[in-house]
Amino acid sequence: MTKIRPLALGVIRRGEDLLVFEGRDHTEGVTYHRPLGGGIEFGETAAEALHREFQEELAAELTSVEQIAVLENVYTYEGRPGHEIVFLFTADLTDKTFYERDEVGVVLDDGARVHWLPMADVAGGRAILYPDGLADLLSAQG
Repeated sequence: MTKIRPLALGVIRRGEDLLVFEGRDHTEGVTYHRPLGGGIEFGETAAEALHREFQEELAAELTSVEQIAVLENVYTYEGRPGHEIVFLFTADLTDKTFYERDEVGVVLDDGARVHWLPMADVAGGRAILYPDGLADLLSAQG
């Protein structure tokens, strides 16, 4: 059975760079990037989910969390259809050492690479950023 998945993602910036994890769609043979965050559990607000996910994925605390948008994302991943409602939040990491290194580390629960992605790479077509519409939203915000 297919269902819509609610997500909370954190838009964390370092100048013109965006904190992302790196994923791979093996069916399509493409590498993509997405802000960190994850599924919203029943009874949990999107903001609570964001805090929990950053704790689980990076052992990181967030501050200045503010919802900026909601995007709907209908996609295909590994040959299967998906549908997400994505709550996007700007936030800052309380541990400032994350901002000092380009390679931040890995997602603790799955080992995906976490790094700062130059938005110029996305604008120039050198990197794929999901969810669809996020790059346009961020460039409109300046």
